[in-house]
Amino acid sequence: MNDELIDQRVLAAARAELGANFVRILGYFREDGVKSVRAIEAAMRDQNATAMVLPAHTLKGESRQFGAEMLADLAEVIETIARSCVELRDVPTEALEHVARLRPTFDATLAMLDRDTNPLATRRPTGFGKRPVAL
Repeated sequence: MNDELIDQRVLAAARAELGANFVRILGYFREDGVKSVRAIEAAMRDQNATAMVLPAHTLKGESRQFGAEMLADLAEVIETIARSCVELRDVPTEALEHVARLRPTFDATLAMLDRDTNPLATRRPTGFGKRPVAL
């Protein structure tokens, strides 16, 4: 699953494009993502499709910026279901299984991003004069 969480090419492109701002913008993604996941879960508990649309849309877009494709795809499914329910004046029960997968996917994605972007990652020495290898 971890190999599917982050598209490394997109992440590398974001890092290159954002340069010195990368870590700061990644922090915003973390903060916004936590808020979006909470809002989506609350909307699901309240059976409120309208309240689900914007946080799912936001999470989808921000996830794609960092190559978090699995998370973005999940948010997109939730957004699509919610929009359909708004149009049909229905409750978003169909989104339940996707919302249930959202937090674990978000948490795993953040862990992977932290591992891939942390300049202080644990290093394993390979011997005198050799470059350390990331664990």
